[in-house]
Amino acid sequence: MKNKIRVGIIGVSPERGWASIAHIPALKALSEYEVNCISNRNQDLANAAGIAYNVPFVFTDNMELINSPEIDMVVITVKVPEHRKLVEESIIAGKAVYCEWPLGNGFEETSKLARMAKERNIHTSIGLQSRAVPGINYVKDLVKDGYVGEVLSTTMVGSGIIYGAFTEQAMAYTVDARNGAGMIFSTFGHALDVLCDTLGECVALNAVALNRRKTTTVIETGDSIPMTAYDQVAVSGVLKTGAVASIHYRGGTFTGTNFMWEINGSDGSLLITADGGHPAVFPLTIKGSHGDEREMEILNIPAAYNLIGRSDLYPAAFNIAQHYRRLSKDLLNGTQLSAGFEHALVRHRMIQAIEISAETGARQML
Repeated sequence: MKNKIRVGIIGVSPERGWASIAHIPALKALSEYEVNCISNRNQDLANAAGIAYNVPFVFTDNMELINSPEIDMVVITVKVPEHRKLVEESIIAGKAVYCEWPLGNGFEETSKLARMAKERNIHTSIGLQSRAVPGINYVKDLVKDGYVGEVLSTTMVGSGIIYGAFTEQAMAYTVDARNGAGMIFSTFGHALDVLCDTLGECVALNAVALNRRKTTTVIETGDSIPMTAYDQVAVSGVLKTGAVASIHYRGGTFTGTNFMWEINGSDGSLLITADGGHPAVFPLTIKGSHGDEREMEILNIPAAYNLIGRSDLYPAAFNIAQHYRRLSKDLLNGTQLSAGFEHALVRHRMIQAIEISAETGARQML
C-alpha cells in the first residue's frame, strides 16, 4: 500500500444514498484514506458527484473503476443483487474489496464469494460496521471484564425501520424477498451480528419468520406494492457459553420500543437502548447495575473507544469511520480487526438456519 489507501466507490450519487450519507464523509474524516474514484451509471449524476465530493476520477463503467491503477480498494455500495459480479471482478483485479452487507444474495452466493477471495488471498471487508460502534465495544469489554458476572440470558427487541406500512421509493426493492435485502438481513442482521460478536455465537436455535404485511405503500407515489420480505422475525437460541438468547424484530418503526437489548448475568445486568433498530445508525444509551446496586445507572462511554478522535459526524458516518479506521490498520499491518467475508459467511449461515427453522419448525444446530 502507498502512504494513503486509495479508494474507489461504486454507486455514488451527489445528493442521496448510503455512499453519500455515510461512506464519503467517513473516508474524508480519516487522513489515511484518499477517495480517488467514484462511479455512477448516469453520466450527469457521476459528474455532479465528482464535483460535489472533489473526486478526481469519475466513471460510468464500474469495470473501468475496478481496473483503475489509481485505486487500492474497491468499495461496493450498490443494491444487493449487483454485489456478486462487482465483488468477483474486484477480486480478479487483485484489489482489496469492501462490500456493503449483505455480501451476497443468500448463503450460497456468499459462500462462493468468500471462497474466491480466500483462494486469491484478497483482503476483504464486509459492512458489518455495528461491531465498530464505541458503545458496542464498551459493552463487549464490560461483559468480558465480568461486570455482569456469568451471562445467563440476553433479550433483544428491535424495529426494522423499513418493512412497515410505508416505504420510500429508493428502498422499495428491499421489500421483495428475491432481492436478498429484507429485514432478516438488514436491521435484524446487523443487530444479530452485534449480539453474537459480543456474547458468542449461537449453537442451537428455533425461529419464526413471517411476512404479516402483504403490501406496503410507496411514500412518494402512494402506490401499494407487494411485500414478500419478512416483517416479523423471532429467534430463541442457546449461545456457545450456555446463555439463552431471545430476539424479536418487527417491520417499521414504533411509538414504543425501537431498540432494546438486555444482558442479564449472575452478578448484574446491562440495558442498551436506541431510537431505531440499527445499532450503527442510532446513538446508544447504556445503563447497568451490578453487585448490590438495585437501580441502573447510565454508563458513559469512555473516550478511548472513539477511534477517530472526533464526534461531529452524523452517527451513521461516524460509525462507518470507526469501521474504516480498523480496516486501515488491517490493510497496513495484515491484521483482521474489521469484519471480513469469512465473518459475513458465519452470519449468512446463521440466517439460513433461521429461515430453515422458520420453514420447517425444526430446531437447527450450528
